[in-house]
Amino acid sequence: MLVVEDLHVRYGRVAAVRGVSLEVNAGEIVCLAGPNGAGKSTTLLAITGAVGSSAGNVRFEGSSLAGVAIEDIACAGISLVPEGRRIFGTLTVEENLKLGAVTRNDRSHIKRDFEQLLEHFPVLRERLKVSAGKLSGGEQQQVAIARALMARPKLLLVDEPALGLAPQMIERVYEILLRLRREGLSLLIVEQSTERALAAADRMYIMRNGEIRFAGRPDALVSRETIEKAYFGFDVT
Repeated sequence: MLVVEDLHVRYGRVAAVRGVSLEVNAGEIVCLAGPNGAGKSTTLLAITGAVGSSAGNVRFEGSSLAGVAIEDIACAGISLVPEGRRIFGTLTVEENLKLGAVTRNDRSHIKRDFEQLLEHFPVLRERLKVSAGKLSGGEQQQVAIARALMARPKLLLVDEPALGLAPQMIERVYEILLRLRREGLSLLIVEQSTERALAAADRMYIMRNGEIRFAGRPDALVSRETIEKAYFGFDVT
């Protein structure tokens, strides 16, 4: 479904992403793990067109996204749940969710999709008229996920879904993500925690200093030593 080939992204003189290649197949969860500053979030932003790449290519369902506008990439079926959620705190939950559908033209189906989402996220039904900034961190994360789903994506990119959440709410958020995969959605999830990535992923990549240091199935990371080598300074083969 998604193929990233030799992707390079620079911020001025700084090389944030250096030759990253990865793929996501239909119906799977792929986790991109790694320490702070590894280039994980920049990789997601480059996939969505929010930042430009200096080299490489991104293909979605066989078509190159090079030069494609960010709104057209969203219309093609890629949605991003950004790091830190980035919801609009002064708007109500309902208003935040409906913003997720701004790129859609099938207005007759938006109301139906909205109701279906509230079945998936019952706590949001209770908070529809509440300003999103007044919600707990876990509730705000659910707003961010639901807003992205209002675009009816085929591929959902999720950046640090557990960031700043209590353990119980982290479990709830991952239950939602796993359920979405069972329903046929493909997901690329950025995580710092290898423990959560190992538990959720069909395949995973570990990224460090802008480069992929491990690619494979979670069961290939058989020991803490193997993980630490990928994370902190040695290549894993």
